[in-house]
Amino acid sequence: MFTTGNTHTVSHHSYSLLVTHTHTHTHTVSQHSYSLQETHTHCLSTFAMLAWLALRVLGLGLCLCAAFLLGYVAFRGSCHYCGVEGEMVPAEDKPGTDHDNLVGGMYLGELRDMLKKYLQDEKIESTVRRVSRTTHPSGSSEGTTLAAEILETFKDLHMDHTWTDSHYATLQFPSRIQRNSLWMVDLQGEVLEEIPLEDPDSYCAYSATGTATGGMVYVNYGRQQDFDWLQSAGVSVVGCVVVMRVGGGVSYAEKVLLAQKAGAGGALIYPDPADIPQDPRRLGLNSYTAISEHVHLGSGDPFTPGFPSFNHTQFPPTQSSGLPVIPAQPISANVASKLLSQLTGPVCPRGWQGRLPYVRCVLGRGFTSADGRRIRMGVYNTMTPVLLNNIFSSLEGRIEPDQYIIMGAQRDAWGPGAVKAGVGTAILLELARTFSNMVQNGFYPRRSLLFVSWDAGDFGNVGATEWLEGYLSMLHLKAVAYFSLDQCDTHTHTQVEHPKHTGQTIYSQAEKEGAAGRCGVFLLNCVCVSLQDSRPYPFVNTPLDTSGRLQEVLGGRLGVVGRSLGELVGLMVLRLAHDHILPLRITTYSHTALQFSAQLNKHSAELQARGLSPQWVFSARGDYSRAAETLQEAILNSDVQDETMTRIYNTRMMRVEYYFLSQYVSVVETPFRHVLHGRGEHTLSALTEHLSLLTSDPRRFNEALFRRQLALFTWTLQGAANALSGDIWNIDNVF
Repeated sequence: MFTTGNTHTVSHHSYSLLVTHTHTHTHTVSQHSYSLQETHTHCLSTFAMLAWLALRVLGLGLCLCAAFLLGYVAFRGSCHYCGVEGEMVPAEDKPGTDHDNLVGGMYLGELRDMLKKYLQDEKIESTVRRVSRTTHPSGSSEGTTLAAEILETFKDLHMDHTWTDSHYATLQFPSRIQRNSLWMVDLQGEVLEEIPLEDPDSYCAYSATGTATGGMVYVNYGRQQDFDWLQSAGVSVVGCVVVMRVGGGVSYAEKVLLAQKAGAGGALIYPDPADIPQDPRRLGLNSYTAISEHVHLGSGDPFTPGFPSFNHTQFPPTQSSGLPVIPAQPISANVASKLLSQLTGPVCPRGWQGRLPYVRCVLGRGFTSADGRRIRMGVYNTMTPVLLNNIFSSLEGRIEPDQYIIMGAQRDAWGPGAVKAGVGTAILLELARTFSNMVQNGFYPRRSLLFVSWDAGDFGNVGATEWLEGYLSMLHLKAVAYFSLDQCDTHTHTQVEHPKHTGQTIYSQAEKEGAAGRCGVFLLNCVCVSLQDSRPYPFVNTPLDTSGRLQEVLGGRLGVVGRSLGELVGLMVLRLAHDHILPLRITTYSHTALQFSAQLNKHSAELQARGLSPQWVFSARGDYSRAAETLQEAILNSDVQDETMTRIYNTRMMRVEYYFLSQYVSVVETPFRHVLHGRGEHTLSALTEHLSLLTSDPRRFNEALFRRQLALFTWTLQGAANALSGDIWNIDNVF
C-alpha cells in the first residue's frame, strides 16, 4: 500500500498566481485537448538539459482537453498549421481579471504556497519504485494487485468519492503454447534455419496471426514517403516481409498499415542504433532487446469500435477497421543485423543507412545465398477477454460540481514501466494527496477534480476509451480539462521552479543557457526521453524500463524532477479550478484556418479552371475568426461575478473542439473525427495533401473527391463559427 502522510498546516501570504504557459505545436485534441508534442524539440545543453529531462523523461504531456479524451476523436498526429500563433492557456494574467480574488477565504498566492508545501519528492520517488518493481500488464496478478493498492491509497486520502469502473475488453497476448518465430525456408517451404528471436516475450499487440513467407525488403522507417520511393524505384514489396526500423515519426500501427496497403505479407520492426542507443555501458538498449507496441490503428477495444465494452451487453459482432490483416513482430537489432546482412538488391538511397554492424544497406528482395531461400515469420498471439479496472477518485467542486477537471495516468506496463507508468502514476497520486490536504486546510475548488488511474494503456488507451465511450453524452457537457500524465511535453514552462537552480523557473534557466541548436527526438508511444548527449531514452516498452535506470538518467534527481512536474500540473489545475472564466484561448484556430486559406489561394488558378471556388472557405474562416474574437472581447469586458453569464461563456469555450468533430463520418469506422487533428479523408491534412496533387501529380487529383472534402470541411468550420457565435439571433452570416 502507498503511504499518504497527510499534513494539515498552511501559511497565509497572498499574491497573484502567475500562470504557466504552454505552446501548442501538435495538438492531440479532444475537447480542449492540446497535447504538447512534436517530432522536433529543442535540445538544451548543460544545466538546461535537466529541465528538458524533466519534461521528457517523465513522459508528461499536459493535454488540456475536455470531453473527448485520449485520442478517441483525435489522432495523435500533426496539423500542419496548428499552434503557430499563441497559446490556448494565456501566459500571464490580464489586468482586471479575478485571479487575485479570494477562494473560500484564501488567495491564489496562498494556494500556490500550499501546493508547493505539500508536494513531496520522496513520495514521488518511492511510488515510482513501487509501481515499477515488476512487470504488470493488464490482466496479470501483478496488475490486479497494483490496482487494489491504488484504490486503497485513494481511500486513505479522504477524497469525496472513490470508485472502480470495470469493463471486459479483448486484449492480445503472446501464446503460451507456441512462440512467435522466424525461419529461413527453401523454395519448397522446408525449413533451412530457425532464427532465434532473442527477446521472445516481445510482440505487437493486435497483430494478425498466422504465417507469412516471401522475399524480404528493407523499407527504412516504413513511412508513406518510403513506400512511395520504393514504388518509384521499381522495388515491389508485394508478398514480401518488410523490415523497418523504429521511429521516423510514425507509430507501429501506421507502419504496419502502410506496409499492408503496399501489399506486404508481413512486417518486422527493429530498433536501429542510429535512432536508439545500443550501448548498455552508456545507458543504451541491449542489442538483443526488441521493443513491443500495439499495432491497432485506433483507440480502445478494437472489437467494440465506437461503443463501450460494458459487461454483459450484447453487441453485433464487429471489429475496428484499424486492425491489421498481416502479421507483425518486433525484433532486436541483432536479429535485424542477421537478416539484413544476407539481403541482396539495389543499394539504399541516401538517408536510409542505419548503424547495424556488418550490414551493407541494400533493399532486397532476395538473399545472397544461392539456394533461393525466403523468410517465413509466424505470429501466434491469442485474443483474451480481460477485466479492466479504471480507478477513480474525486474532490467535489463547491460552486460548479458538475464541471470536471480530470487528471489521468496509465497504470499498466509490459515491462517494469518506470517511465511508461510509474512516473505518471506517482505524480497522479501525489497531486491527489496534495489537493486533498489543501481542501482540508481551507481550499474550496470551484470545479470538481477527478483523479484517474487507467488500465490497458499499452494496448491503445483501452481502459480510458471504453470509459469515455460509455459516458460520452455526459462528458462533452461536463468535462472542462484533461491532464494526461502519460504524454510527452516538449516545451519549458514559466512558473515552475527549476529543479537545480533555486529561485529560477525552468523556462528562465533554459533561456539563460540558450538552445544548443535543434535535434530530432525519436517518439516512441509518446514517451520522449532525451539523454544529455541528445540521445533518446531507449527503454520504454522493454524489460529495461526500471526506476534504477531512470534514476541514473536523471542523476539521482527523480524525486526532485517529479515534484517540479507535479507543481507544473498543480498550478494549471489551480487556475482552472479557481477562475470564474476558464483561461482558455479560442482564437488559435483562426490562424490555422488562415494558413489553409493561404494554401488555397496559391492554387486559385488551378481551382478556378476546374470550376472550384475557395470563397466559401474564406467566408467560413472569417466568420469563425469574428466569432472567436467577439467572444474573447465579451469575456474581457464581462462581470465575472455574474454567474449566469460566466457559465454561458465557459460552455461555449468548452465546446470549441466538439464543434470540429466531423458530423459526416461514422464513429465506428472513423474514431479520429477531428477535422484538424484526426485521420481520414475528412481532415484538413488529407485535404491539403490532395490539394498539393494539383502541382505535384495532376493525374492523381480526384476532382469529385476534392469537391466533397472541401465542402464538408467548409461546413464544419462554418458550423463551428455559428456555434461559437452564441444564440441563433446573433448569427449574421451570408451563405
